[in-house]
Amino acid sequence: MLILQLAVVTFAQENVSSPASASGLSASPTGKIAAAESSQNQDRSDTSTSTNGAITQPGKAGGKGDPAFGGERHPLYRLTKSDTVDVNFTFSPDFNQTLTVQPDGFVALKGAGTLLAEGLTVPQMQQAVAYAYRSFLHQPEVTVTLKDFDKPYFLASGEVARPGKYELRGDLTVNEAVAIAGGFTQQARHSQVVVFRRISAYVAESHVIDLKKMLGSHDLHEDLHLQAGDFIFVPQNRVSKIRKYVPTNAMSWYMNPLQF
Repeated sequence: MLILQLAVVTFAQENVSSPASASGLSASPTGKIAAAESSQNQDRSDTSTSTNGAITQPGKAGGKGDPAFGGERHPLYRLTKSDTVDVNFTFSPDFNQTLTVQPDGFVALKGAGTLLAEGLTVPQMQQAVAYAYRSFLHQPEVTVTLKDFDKPYFLASGEVARPGKYELRGDLTVNEAVAIAGGFTQQARHSQVVVFRRISAYVAESHVIDLKKMLGSHDLHEDLHLQAGDFIFVPQNRVSKIRKYVPTNAMSWYMNPLQF
């Protein structure tokens, strides 16, 4: 009888402890799933916002450019000297104005002093103008539109028919740029056309192009595509460097240089 009572007590204790263990087992996977979802949400938030609150996107460095190069993929135009912008106030048209960036980089705002505009993008200029008028306009709504700017150009010099500065319109190659500049002169050295490309304020890289070989082979795959500000220089042929008029006592050297 005593043994039967002990068995009944043991069975009851197992039934009481089993729901707790079962609930613990069932809660454990739920906790893991919740932790995983929390980790994924944290990862998403880390990729969508940076530490300073700026919005970023995958594959970009701080939302500004390619991390492989550290620059902007599609950089916005930045204002420079002599650029002109139209500033329009949606709810205060009396403050509408046209501004020109002065040689010192500043613009004169109507009733709000001066503002350094050189180097700003159009959205940055828009924010700066709104901030300048915040003291006497309540949350001004401003629109800045680029009106006039320094258009892209290239320079052609040396042995071309019409040396000068030309507007760079669309995709243009060196061969096409030489044609725009009037083509080569009779003294031009077609095999060593030099393209100077500025890469910083003090450094420019040079590219030597053999247009004579390309035109002769009818293969223009190596024809360099121009960028804004490129400088094309066509040197003079070696034969044309001989002086047009020489003393008569020097003619014998040109006629038979082996005698010396």
